[in-house]
Amino acid sequence: MIPNLLEKYRKEIVPQMQEKFGYKSPMQVPAIKKVVVNMGVGEAIADVKILDKAQEELAMITGQKPIRRSAKAAIANFKTREGVPVGCKVTLRNRMMYEFLDRLINATLPRIRDFRGIPANSFDRQGNYSMGLKDQSVFPEIDIDRLPRVQGMDITIVTSARDSKEAYELLKLFGMPFQAK
Repeated sequence: MIPNLLEKYRKEIVPQMQEKFGYKSPMQVPAIKKVVVNMGVGEAIADVKILDKAQEELAMITGQKPIRRSAKAAIANFKTREGVPVGCKVTLRNRMMYEFLDRLINATLPRIRDFRGIPANSFDRQGNYSMGLKDQSVFPEIDIDRLPRVQGMDITIVTSARDSKEAYELLKLFGMPFQAK
């Protein structure tokens, strides 16, 4: 079964992008390559069980097992040593990526309290979009009663767009709720 967003991309978004930007071939239209979800868990330095719980929650949210990320350098002010686990991340591609984006756009973002849209200025020069969530409990997969602590996460959507204007239009057509400019 084809994910809803992939079907929407093929049938609706590609023709609209071709018309707007004057692409001659559907293969020139930018696409979403991958989605990276990252959780930095600084408290894991003192207690590794916190990182285990964060990995478990990230696996429930994304549907894929996260990998642990270690500190690359020793920083005395943060009491970290090189090689100590400090977070976890998941890289989603293809079907899992489209299903996660569908849940993010249609179920998760509207659940945020006082939500007025996500900032439209979080694109880099290559057309990738990064956003942060302060609380993992906005995801419907997470049981709020079982949360030991509130944990934020970073979500990066990597596109094949040449610049931020193309990427903005692509994500807008996918249904991403951007703030009014």
